Amino acid sequence: MPNSSSMPQFLLLAFADRWELQLLHFWLFLAISLAALLANGLILSAVACDHHLHTPMGFFLLNLSLTDLGCICTTVPKAMHNSLWNTGTITYTGCAAQLFFFAFFISAEFSLLTIMCYDRYVAICKPLHYGTLLGSRACAHMAAAAWATGFLSALLHTANTFSLPLCQGNALGQFFCEIPHILKLSCSHSGYLRELGLIVFSACLIFGGFIFFVFSYVQIFRAVLRIPSQQGQHKAFSTCLPHLAVVSLFISTLFFAHLKPPSISSPPLDLIVSLMYSVVSPTLNPLIYSLRNQELKDALRKLITGCFSEAINSPSSACYVPH
Repeated sequence: MPNSSSMPQFLLLAFADRWELQLLHFWLFLAISLAALLANGLILSAVACDHHLHTPMGFFLLNLSLTDLGCICTTVPKAMHNSLWNTGTITYTGCAAQLFFFAFFISAEFSLLTIMCYDRYVAICKPLHYGTLLGSRACAHMAAAAWATGFLSALLHTANTFSLPLCQGNALGQFFCEIPHILKLSCSHSGYLRELGLIVFSACLIFGGFIFFVFSYVQIFRAVLRIPSQQGQHKAFSTCLPHLAVVSLFISTLFFAHLKPPSISSPPLDLIVSLMYSVVSPTLNPLIYSLRNQELKDALRKLITGCFSEAINSPSSACYVPH
């Protein structure tokens, strides 16, 4: 009976049987990863350089961009490597590391999205207490708690998943190491139930966060609709709707990927859902936030304009942000 100590590698799901199609997937993943790196890198630079974005929301958006970059860099490079070299293997250690870092960034991202919801709630519903409840020290503590929660969650899930004896082969029906697909290879009923219990517990926490999102946004929308000026309503909605869109996409795909009934599970459906929350969501997040946030759009415009003008005037110089 093979177990975790005797299994040298796993087989990941191939995107296509023909090498030409595998090469097409490589270029597609390359374009997605470059777009994600560019978009999140621009947000990181804009928040760091523009003093108008040195706010709690800007600080949390910076942390969110880091988690998005982490998610992309954890899963996409290996998928690109396998598509380019027409292979589908990942070592046991590499699989454990990939699962740990992906769970770390995903858990930290959910915590940050919850904190950002709290930020919007306080900013709109309790504006007089905003400076007290979301001071610089409080923001730093909340961000540290989000990263610590992600680390602890990833450590628990990874340690428990890779302590299970595996006897159902080594083929994972996914393009990266994902907990539900590793559990399918387990032959330990008690260990399987233990990890399933951890997943259900995590799902309950996520569902609790979802209830908090719903409650907060009901209060936010009620407060926004009471704002007398249409301009004030538009500004409030411009900061809330992008966050709501990101949360909805993230939670719906994450829940469906890990808690869908086995009867509707299939490799194409599993692949699409996993791509949505592991690749598409981190790539779209910067676009969603920058579309309606005027301050962020202005900062990005100044950053890009500054880079182009400096490149024209002095190609060897670094970019700057004009004030």
